[in-house]
Amino acid sequence: MAVIEFDAAGTQELREHWRSFLTFERIVLFAVMHIALMLACLALAFLGHVPLIAFLLGVGGTLGLIAAFVIMATNSRT
Repeated sequence: MAVIEFDAAGTQELREHWRSFLTFERIVLFAVMHIALMLACLALAFLGHVPLIAFLLGVGGTLGLIAAFVIMATNSRT
């Protein structure tokens, strides 16, 4: 059986890498959700002929996404 030594610098580097990975994952998730929201708003505006509702949904949805991701980021324990 092999004995593996864990150094503090390697563990800290691993934690920093994991935190960077989670941050990147959240940014990508936000981007995908925002693109889907914008496509839905464009469909409402041009195909559904309700541009005011599409605009309000776009602005409200964007603010809601930002608020949700800020709350999610402050509650994470990474």
